[in-house]
Amino acid sequence: MAALLTTSLGAVPLVGRGKVRDLYAIDGALLLVATDRISAFDHVLGTGIPDKGKILTQISLFWFELLKPIAPNHLVTADVEEYPAVLQPYSAQLEGRSMLVKRAAMFPVECVARGYLAGSGWKEYKTAGTVCGIELPRGLQNGSRLPEAIFTPATKSQDGKHDENISFAAMEKLVGVDEAAELRQLTLNLYKRAAEHAESRGLILADTKFEFGKTAEGVILADEVLTPDSSRFWDAKAWKPGGAQPSFDKQFVRDYLEEIHWNKQAPAPSLPDEVVERTRGKYFEAFLRLTGREMAS
Repeated sequence: MAALLTTSLGAVPLVGRGKVRDLYAIDGALLLVATDRISAFDHVLGTGIPDKGKILTQISLFWFELLKPIAPNHLVTADVEEYPAVLQPYSAQLEGRSMLVKRAAMFPVECVARGYLAGSGWKEYKTAGTVCGIELPRGLQNGSRLPEAIFTPATKSQDGKHDENISFAAMEKLVGVDEAAELRQLTLNLYKRAAEHAESRGLILADTKFEFGKTAEGVILADEVLTPDSSRFWDAKAWKPGGAQPSFDKQFVRDYLEEIHWNKQAPAPSLPDEVVERTRGKYFEAFLRLTGREMAS
């Protein structure tokens, strides 16, 4: 089973390549193609995870459908047969892992919702008792549930690799007072609905980040949504505050890279087959548990 690391669509204009997605311009719209690339410690690895792009895309499509009553989204279609004729020769490459989406003016912020204390939030809390300047009760542990979900925006750093937490006041200066308030409310509403669904499937949605854009019709949900690449999902039965929680993401990859004492400088190493298979299995388990669907080919 080969991993798809790079797409090639002939004369179709390539807008850019991210860590995972390739972006193409199509007749006033955009084509998002999720490859099987995987990154860790801000580097794309030489080994991909077979089907990862399909898994991420199918999870996003599930959430776009479920969350549409709360926020409209950028999806036009994910049915390759409905794509423009210029894309039909590449249908095998695009099937199951691509979305034709609306163009939107993207807000320059990551809209993060946290229902549990983890990651950078836990690091700040340990030193200051706050997350993004929001004061939290004393005595919380790594993995603790917060009294209520909080909104903690972030921006991309200049190198484009790290998200940097900012205060809500700083976000207001970036996007305006009214739109900052709208994005905060949308984010918390989306998180609440998604967390309820995850709980019904035996999972905890610890935190997640959303990206929003604006069209002539208003604010829409864009990019990917609520995948293991943008969210922390924990097994509810295994949840135990007081340390890092096992999550449905690329933890096997990070652990391996730490074990071999990689210096986190390019070139990134390749992964052994066992790490690839275990990581693929974790992503696939997240898909099955969240959606209850069969994987589209």
